[in-house]
Amino acid sequence: MTYALFDDAGKFLAGRVMSEADSSMQIELESGKRVKVKTANVLLRFEKPQPAELIASAQAKAAEIDLDLAWEFAPEGEFGFAEFAKDYFSAQAGLELQAAALFRLFEAPHYFRRAGKGQFKKAPEEIVKAALLGIERKAQQAAQIDAWAAELAGGNTPAPIRDQLYKILFKPDKNAPEYKAVVEASKRSQRAPLDLLKEAGAINSPYQFHWQRFLFEEFPKGTGFPPLQAPQIPDELPLAAVQAFSIDDSQTTEIDDALSVTGLGSGEISFGVHIAAPGLAIQPDSPVDKVARERLSTVYMPGWKLTMLPDEVVQAYTLIEGRDCPAVSLYVRFDETTLEVKGTETRLERVPIAANLRHDQLDAVITEASLTGEAPADYAFAPELAFCFRLARHLKAAREVVRGKPENFNRPDYNFKLDGSGSEPAGSETVIITERKRGAPLDLIVSEAMILANSTWGGLMGDVGVPGIYRSQPSMAPGVKVRMGVRPAPHAGMGVAQYSWATSPLRRYVDLVNQWQIIACARHGRTAALVAPFKPKDATLFSVISSFDAAYSAYNGFQQAIERFWTLRWLEQNGVTELDASVMKDGLVRAETLPLVFRALGTEAMPRNARVRVRITGLDLLTLDLHANLLVRLDDPGAAPAEEADEAQDDQDEAPAAGGLTLAIDLADGDAAPPAPAADAG
Repeated sequence: MTYALFDDAGKFLAGRVMSEADSSMQIELESGKRVKVKTANVLLRFEKPQPAELIASAQAKAAEIDLDLAWEFAPEGEFGFAEFAKDYFSAQAGLELQAAALFRLFEAPHYFRRAGKGQFKKAPEEIVKAALLGIERKAQQAAQIDAWAAELAGGNTPAPIRDQLYKILFKPDKNAPEYKAVVEASKRSQRAPLDLLKEAGAINSPYQFHWQRFLFEEFPKGTGFPPLQAPQIPDELPLAAVQAFSIDDSQTTEIDDALSVTGLGSGEISFGVHIAAPGLAIQPDSPVDKVARERLSTVYMPGWKLTMLPDEVVQAYTLIEGRDCPAVSLYVRFDETTLEVKGTETRLERVPIAANLRHDQLDAVITEASLTGEAPADYAFAPELAFCFRLARHLKAAREVVRGKPENFNRPDYNFKLDGSGSEPAGSETVIITERKRGAPLDLIVSEAMILANSTWGGLMGDVGVPGIYRSQPSMAPGVKVRMGVRPAPHAGMGVAQYSWATSPLRRYVDLVNQWQIIACARHGRTAALVAPFKPKDATLFSVISSFDAAYSAYNGFQQAIERFWTLRWLEQNGVTELDASVMKDGLVRAETLPLVFRALGTEAMPRNARVRVRITGLDLLTLDLHANLLVRLDDPGAAPAEEADEAQDDQDEAPAAGGLTLAIDLADGDAAPPAPAADAG
C-alpha cells in the first residue's frame, strides 16, 4: 500500500494513494475524506509507517533541530529538504528525518526562505539577526504582558497602565502591551475592565475619571494658554449716547451683551443690543485667533469652566460696568405704541455700561407684576426693563405665529452650586441644586433681544452678499435637526427667517467669525463682500463649521454628563431613596425636581407623562447609571396626561442622558470568553 505526504496550502497532510494520473492523484486521508492532489504538491511517497505515525514522529524530531546550527550547515544555494536532512543528520537519514527537516525548515521563514515545493534557501545573515531580535522582543513583550496582567488581577495597577488609562479605555492601540495586559487580566479574573481597574486602584475618584477622560479626549495638550496680549482696537470709536445694562448670572465673567432703551415717552423707542467687540481688535490668523479657533467655545460645568480665551484677553473686551466698552451695536427703532419696526442700524462704537445686573440676585425682585405695573418697581432701570419685557413678549408672540405653536417652558432650569469649591472641583464638594423657572422675565428679555439681533444681522449679511455661519431648521417635524451652513435659511423652531450666532463672541468662535463679517457690513455696506475676511464659497467657513460642530457637541455632552454626576452625588449626599417622575417612553422617566432622566423597571408599558414614584435601588458615579423600580403610579390612569412641549425633541435631547458608559476596550481580542460588562454601552 502506497502513502503520500503533500503540501495543502502550507499545511502538510498524508494519506493513502487511491489512484494516480499524469498530473494528479486521489488520496484518502485518515478521516476517510478523499482529496485530489496535484502531483507537484506531493513531497514524499512511502509504504510505511502509517501516515499519522510518520507525521507524529517527524514533528517530534523536528523540534530537536537547532535552527542556528541548521542555518550554519545549510548550503549557500537553493536546496531540498531531503538533501538538508542528509547533511544535518547523516547520509542515511530516512523518511522520518526527511519529513522532520521539511517541517522544521518550513516553520522557520526567518532562517530559511521558501523557494518552491520542498525547496529552501538560507536567509541573509542580517535578516536572520533582525528576525531573531524581533522574536526576542515579542517574547519579552509577552512576558511583560503576563506580568502586568498578573499584577492587575492581584489588585495593583502597574504605572504604565495607570499612565495610559484613558487611552486604553477610550482610544486604544490594540497592539500595545498595556492594552493587551488589561484584556488578559480581565479574562483571567473574569471581571469587566472597569471593575478590574477600579479594584486595582487605577480609578479612585469617579469625578476625576470623568474630568480626566474629557481632558484626554478634548484637551490632550493641556488647558493652559500660551502667553498672549489683547490687541488694541486701532480705530477711534464714537461714544454712544446711551446708558446700557447687561443681564447675566453672578458667575459670568465673559459679558458679551448689554441692552439700552432711549426715547421713552417720545413715541419712538430706540432699542439697543450691544455686543462686545473683540472682532474690532483680534484679526483672523492672529495668535489670539488661533487659540480661539483651537478651543472653539467656552466649556461650562458646575463650579468651573474652561474659557475660549485667556482671562486677560476677555477682560479687555468684556462689557464691564463703569467703562465705555467697544461694541457692535444694533439699534432697532420701534413705534412706542404699536411696536412696529421703523428701522434698524448697526454701529461700531464705545458704549457706556452703566450696570451689570445679575439675574440670580434680581429674579425675586424683577417680577412680571413689577414689570407690568401691577406691583411697585423699586429697582434700577425700571422703565427701561418694563419696555424690554413688553417688547420681548411682543417679539415672542410674533415668532410663535411663524412657528405655528407656542414655546412652552414646562420644565425648570437647574443651578448647581458646589460648597467648599473656590477653585477647580475635586469631586468631594457638597452640591446644592436649585430650580430656576424657565422663561423668567429677565431670561425672556435677554433671549428675545439676542434672537432679534442674531436674526437681523443674519439678514444683513444675506442682503449684502456676505457669507456667514447660520443655524437653520427646515421644519419642526420629528427628526428634522438644526443644521449649520453658510447661507441664510429659515429656522422653523425659532420662527425666524434666518438665524446667525453673533451675540457671544467672547465664548463661541462662530460668533467671532460672524462678528468679523458684520463689522465689514457696518463699515462698507453693499461693497462689504469685497473686503470681508471670508468671501463667498470660502472653504475656511466650512472648516470652522465642521470643527465647531464636533467640539460644541463634545463640550455639551461633557456638561450633561458632569451635571448628571453631581445630581447623582446629590442623591447620595442626601440619602434620597425615592423620586417622583414622569414617564417618557421605553422605560425612561424624568425626575420632577431634578435634572435627571433614567430607566425605571415597571414603567415600560405606561403612557407618556404618567406620573410615578420610583424606588432607587442603586447608583454608580463611574458609569452614571441610576437603577430604579416602580413603586406606584401617582396620577389617575383614566385622566388625560398633562401636555408637554416638543416631545420628539425631548426624546432626542434627553434619552442619551439616561446613563451608561461606552468603552473602546474589546474583550473579544483573544481566545477567552469575556466576562459580563459592568454597564451597558449607552
